[in-house]
Amino acid sequence: MLEVVGVTKRFGGVVALNGVTLRVEPGGVTGLIGPNGAGKTTLFNLISGQLRPDEGTIRFNGRSLVGLPSHEICQLGIARTFQLVQPFMHMSVLDNVASGSLFGTHAGKSTSLRTARQEAHALLELGKLAQHAARPAGSLTLSERKRLEMVRALATTPNLLLLDEVMAGLNPAELEEMAGVIRHINGDLGITILMIEHNVRLVMQLCQRVAVLNYGVMIAEGSPEAVVRDPDVVKAYLGERGQQEIMRA
Repeated sequence: MLEVVGVTKRFGGVVALNGVTLRVEPGGVTGLIGPNGAGKTTLFNLISGQLRPDEGTIRFNGRSLVGLPSHEICQLGIARTFQLVQPFMHMSVLDNVASGSLFGTHAGKSTSLRTARQEAHALLELGKLAQHAARPAGSLTLSERKRLEMVRALATTPNLLLLDEVMAGLNPAELEEMAGVIRHINGDLGITILMIEHNVRLVMQLCQRVAVLNYGVMIAEGSPEAVVRDPDVVKAYLGERGQQEIMRA
């Protein structure tokens, strides 16, 4: 579904990504892990059109994404969340989600606001936000805003959903709730997911494939079990104690 081949991105003299290759197969959940500053969000920004690679290619279902603006990439079927959530603070929770229905792959198909709101209500049920539909988005808690950002992205009817640290800052109960939403999106709705996540235990539970970035270089890719045992991953990211804790969990 998604092919990133030999992608390099420089910011002045800093090489944020260096010849990165990643393939995401349809139907699964792929985790992207690595230390802070490894280039994970930069890769998301390249895939979703916020940035353009200096070298390499990015293809989605065989079509090049390089040079396309973000809104066109969204309308092709790729949606994303942001590490720092970005709701429309003064709009209602319902209309935040309805905006996705009006903008995404439905764009140009004369979807009415009434229809968009009907679709939004169903998605708010999925995100356990239906009781907050009339509230301004700025009044939500962090956990609720993260779920709002996810369902707003889902409202664009994507084939591929990019999740950027949707678990960060959540307590154990919220983590379990979010994991359940992700399982439903992938397993029941059939949406392919590529997710950046630092909670490696949850990555082990949710993902069929894991890729590891370190200083802009892809150092490992494979099943979660194989990646956790990779010596380069242990040295660069997990540490021996972290590896042992994950394998005991």
